[in-house]
Amino acid sequence: MVRNLQNGGKLRPIDLARGHGLSTQAIRNYEEAGILPPAARTPSGYRTYTPLHAGALAAFLALVPGHGHQTATAIMVAVNGGAVDDAFRLIDESHAQLLDDRRTLRAVENALRDLAPTAAAPGADTAETVPVPTPVPIGTFIGPLAGELGIRPATLRKWERAGLVRPRRDPLTGYRVYDEAAVRDARLAHQLRRGGYLLDQIAPLIAQVRAAGGLEPLEAALGDWHARLSARGRAMLTGAAELEGYLRGRG
Repeated sequence: MVRNLQNGGKLRPIDLARGHGLSTQAIRNYEEAGILPPAARTPSGYRTYTPLHAGALAAFLALVPGHGHQTATAIMVAVNGGAVDDAFRLIDESHAQLLDDRRTLRAVENALRDLAPTAAAPGADTAETVPVPTPVPIGTFIGPLAGELGIRPATLRKWERAGLVRPRRDPLTGYRVYDEAAVRDARLAHQLRRGGYLLDQIAPLIAQVRAAGGLEPLEAALGDWHARLSARGRAMLTGAAELEGYLRGRG
């Protein structure tokens, strides 16, 4: 927090800006957006701030990494407008979103693990190893793939309409042909559906697999995904501490 013991504790825009590497225009913008409470004015029209404004700025900047700029702004606007319960609701919603993101990550990890071939553990009796079903051949049609997954062909067509599976069409017959990527997507969608996920929840996960270029690159990125979620969680704690300090300062 910016501290200034001169001039009765009054702060200029530059005093707030300098401590956070911001411009004075950014400080004015934050005030106009409601992130900072309204500033007093000198007889000549210059803004003057106080340590309370410095606390608001510190709280906002601490909230952004965990909640995002839009939600952090809404939280500060609610607090400065006297609607503290609304601010708490926004914070709760962010935490709920983080929890949902963690569940999504867990679902992807479980789906990837379920798609991996079953192998015997080191030292295990190979007679106890669960056999791996024979996969359908690459370039298969809708019937064999539906049979392998234990679903109806109509379900695969529904997944196709939802963008989960992208079979190509045979130019002569018009039949759907599922190549390696389409079979992979169908298996992943099947595992996630078994886990209770809705089609509109599965679609972005399938998109991530496609963007990563397959399951192995996506699996390698899971560690980074974990790290980003952990960083968000810690940032939320830091933001909460700064916001609590600001609330105490407001009385």
